[in-house]
Amino acid sequence: MKRSGAIMIGLAALAIAAVHCSSAYAQSADLVLCDRLAADPADPDKPKDVKGTAVIAPSDVETAIKFCKIASAGSRRALFQLGRAYAANSQLPEAVAAYRKAVDKGNTSAMVELGVLLGTGKGVARDEAQARKLFERAAAAGNPRGVANLAGLSNGGGISADPAAARVMLSKAADASSPEAQYQYGLLLAEGTGGPKDDVAARSLFEKAAAQGHVQAMVWSGAFAQLGRGGPQDDNVAKSYFEKAAALGNEEAKERLKIIECPRVLKDKRGNIISRLCL
Repeated sequence: MKRSGAIMIGLAALAIAAVHCSSAYAQSADLVLCDRLAADPADPDKPKDVKGTAVIAPSDVETAIKFCKIASAGSRRALFQLGRAYAANSQLPEAVAAYRKAVDKGNTSAMVELGVLLGTGKGVARDEAQARKLFERAAAAGNPRGVANLAGLSNGGGISADPAAARVMLSKAADASSPEAQYQYGLLLAEGTGGPKDDVAARSLFEKAAAQGHVQAMVWSGAFAQLGRGGPQDDNVAKSYFEKAAALGNEEAKERLKIIECPRVLKDKRGNIISRLCL
């Protein structure tokens, strides 16, 4: 009888352990699926073995919301990814709520996304001051997008910032292969803001950002190639950059492309362009 009782107690203990293990596995599986469908490739919270997706596929949105909502109970990364999924589904109030919770837990990517929404007034009352604070928190924690967005606010005529300090922060973010940081740092170098002007380094940064799909960096890369700034003058290279940016809808690139293809113009007496003469 004693032996039988010991066996029964042992089986009960194993059953309890199995329940706990099953529960932990289910939570882990939810997070794995949430990561697979909604992780941001640039999120510092993301494990290195998780690839992430720049844009959540429309067919994956509902599934992402389902599993990220479950996983968010124990993961700030999942909270942020839940916000991404809601945003992809045009549920901005829900996205804002998820981002706020993730921010409270310290997720820097959520700080950036919430800052963008607050800065643009999309889905929430516009509050540029609060947006700046969020970008500053993300930047201070080393998030490259936080640094780039903070610099972007300053370059756009926002609250004044120390341009020399911005160069230091952006240089570190640019080294982390952030295309936005590379572009913003390139602007500072190209314009000599916060330190010496360096066209060679600026051109290199614009080209690196352009290679990662940054449209405005494509335009600047084309302009530098067209003018011979920071390297060889090459209209063919410039045209290639402008064509890529124009294909993505950039209006400035379309205009610059016209100038390369048709450099000579006919003007009326008032100086208005009548037509272009193509080579």
